[in-house]
Amino acid sequence: MKNIVLIGMPGSGKSTLGVLLAKSLGYQFLDVDLLIQQREGALLQEILDSRGTAAFLDAEEAAVRSLDCRGHIIAPGGSAVCRERAALHLKSLGTLVYLRVPLEELQRRIQNLSNRGIAMEDGQTLADVLAFRSPLYEAYADLIVDCPDEQGVGETIRNILAQLREAGVV
Repeated sequence: MKNIVLIGMPGSGKSTLGVLLAKSLGYQFLDVDLLIQQREGALLQEILDSRGTAAFLDAEEAAVRSLDCRGHIIAPGGSAVCRERAALHLKSLGTLVYLRVPLEELQRRIQNLSNRGIAMEDGQTLADVLAFRSPLYEAYADLIVDCPDEQGVGETIRNILAQLREAGVV
């Protein structure tokens, strides 16, 4: 049983949906942000504040590349696709599902942009980050699931499961 990896922007629902998918499919759930915090002994925002974005991306890449599992729903950080070796390792672990959420919905969901632990440079906006990452998410994704703002969690789970079944993943 291979893994299913949920990729997408912070606020796209990777952790929330990942837990529900794991329950639905009988998989384990793995949150890479928690793994990073455990490995580094610091919160994501503390790593960003004290060491900078490049060091954070290094730590994230190392955490991702340490993964060796099967039968998991994996929720990596939104910036995991920013490092090619991390993204390719995720692809080697299973099916990548991009949770595509419109910018307006991401802005509504993310109220704590300055202390959320998002890898972004000073002066960058959420729109800038999305513009940079969207082509990467799309390039690495095996499946793309649109998550419009009016769609509830239950409907999103049904859509993900339908696409996974259609693709023969589950």
